[in-house]
Amino acid sequence: MNDDEQMDAHDPQGRPAGGQSPNPWWLRSVIGLIFLTALASIWTTNTWLTERFSENTRVRSELRLALYTGNLLSELQRTAVVPLLLARDPALIGALQSNDFSTTSARLMAAQKEIGAASIRLLDASGRTVGATDRYQLGTNNVQAPYYVEALRSRDTVFSVSNQGSGAYEFTYSRAIVADGKTLGVIVVGADLTRLERSWAGISDAVAVTDSAGDIILATEPRWRGLTMPEALAVRSAPSAIQRAFQVTADWTSMPADAYLQGRAVMRSESRIPFRGWRMISFTTYASIRERVNAVLALEIMGFAILLAGTFYLMSRRARRQSAAYMRESADLRALNARLTREIAERERVQKELRVAEQTVQQSSKLAALGEMSAGVSHELNQPLAAMKTYLAGARLLLQRGRSEEALSSFQRIDDLIERMGAITRQLKSYARKGGEAVEPVDLRASVSNALTMMEPQLRTRPIRVNRNFPRGKVMVLADRIRLEQVIINLLRNAVDAVKDRREATIDIVVEVGSHAYVSVRDNGPGVSDLEKLFEPFWTTKKPGEGTGLGLAISSSIVADFGGRLTAHNETEGGAVFQVELPLHRPGQPREALGAE
Repeated sequence: MNDDEQMDAHDPQGRPAGGQSPNPWWLRSVIGLIFLTALASIWTTNTWLTERFSENTRVRSELRLALYTGNLLSELQRTAVVPLLLARDPALIGALQSNDFSTTSARLMAAQKEIGAASIRLLDASGRTVGATDRYQLGTNNVQAPYYVEALRSRDTVFSVSNQGSGAYEFTYSRAIVADGKTLGVIVVGADLTRLERSWAGISDAVAVTDSAGDIILATEPRWRGLTMPEALAVRSAPSAIQRAFQVTADWTSMPADAYLQGRAVMRSESRIPFRGWRMISFTTYASIRERVNAVLALEIMGFAILLAGTFYLMSRRARRQSAAYMRESADLRALNARLTREIAERERVQKELRVAEQTVQQSSKLAALGEMSAGVSHELNQPLAAMKTYLAGARLLLQRGRSEEALSSFQRIDDLIERMGAITRQLKSYARKGGEAVEPVDLRASVSNALTMMEPQLRTRPIRVNRNFPRGKVMVLADRIRLEQVIINLLRNAVDAVKDRREATIDIVVEVGSHAYVSVRDNGPGVSDLEKLFEPFWTTKKPGEGTGLGLAISSSIVADFGGRLTAHNETEGGAVFQVELPLHRPGQPREALGAE
């Protein structure tokens, strides 16, 4: 495994490779919450401040209307007094009576300066202008003018509005001059309302005054004069594309417009003038409102921008820390990969050495198997040889005593032992195979009897009491007769060795039949010290030279080949019991195997 493979396995946080480490969910949630809060706050602030500032602007507009109305009434009332005073002036009356108007115009100019009227004219009884502040009007005939006609009809001061054309209106007060019950002329005083228009234009966006018929007679927009208010507001200038974009934005962010002036949404305020049914209307744009609202919104947006900048700064710091941590963990992974590479190389070397060791062990096992086989053959041949030696000694003694017939019997037994030794050598190959191919039905009682016969010479040399307990009928098992007798002889020989130090040595041999066939060999010796190692090869409790430790191991293997098992246990009263358990031979039924213990 190389470095790339190590790094592709998992990232430092234990996540699968192939993806970047995402920002934590809570950071994304915080950013989204900030955006949502900013939008909601800006929207709420814009709506609330727009309503509040619009209401303030409307209140101020209404206050200005009240002020403008008061100024207009004050100007009209001040001008309305002038005709009454001039109509009683003796100089003007004397001039009309004497038809001497040489100083009349000068006197009217002096009065205009003092009063502040727009114009003053003196008309004689025929309607001709005989004196005026504007010398270009001298000699003009006004016989059809409303202010002249109305003044003659009424003995009081009358007010009239005259359209001068080109959107100009003249506002005049006129009064007939009467002396001795005779009408001498008419004094006409013009009210200077254009001065008020100029003052209105400097404060408000647009102001208009309509008469009782709805016609605009005063307005800061000259083109409105002579029109009705709907006619004046009917034309909305078509702005450019950029102006339309700004206009849409202004309309969206402002309160609903009352009217539009020059393409801009404006607020309309209206007030009644207590004079001849006049009304005053003012228009105020939302520009000042938007400026104040936008100033607050700019501060609010700046605050949220600073908050977002701080959040992104914290995220960048966290990203830098993560990057540094990833670099450290990458270095650790490279170091770990190097250690793993060394460990893998070491393990491969150990595996090679292990394979060499396994080959060596296999060779040693082969040699051990050969040694075990040789020891087993030596062990199995010792018993017939010892028996032959005993029978030869007995035959020699019988021949010396002249008992040749009994000696022949000993020789016959020696011949049987030689035959048995040949059978043992022929069975050497069976040690290496599992299961008994060369098995046949064998009477277990006969095999036990033959084994006792083989052990008879050794049993006679010692005071050992042998007790037999066999059933009456045959006990048939599938086994190799020679090898089965070899197992029983090994058990008897171990029992003889176990009771050699006992005064009343006893060996019990029991053959039983149940679900299986059983052969038990019991002695009254000291018992087995270590039952767990009892059937291991080369383990023995005998002194060196007295045993190889292979008898029980070979016997257990032989019994297992027959499908049975060899067990051992110690009796509570003392002594050991070895039991051979073999399946019964039942013709026509499959062979049943037992697990060895």
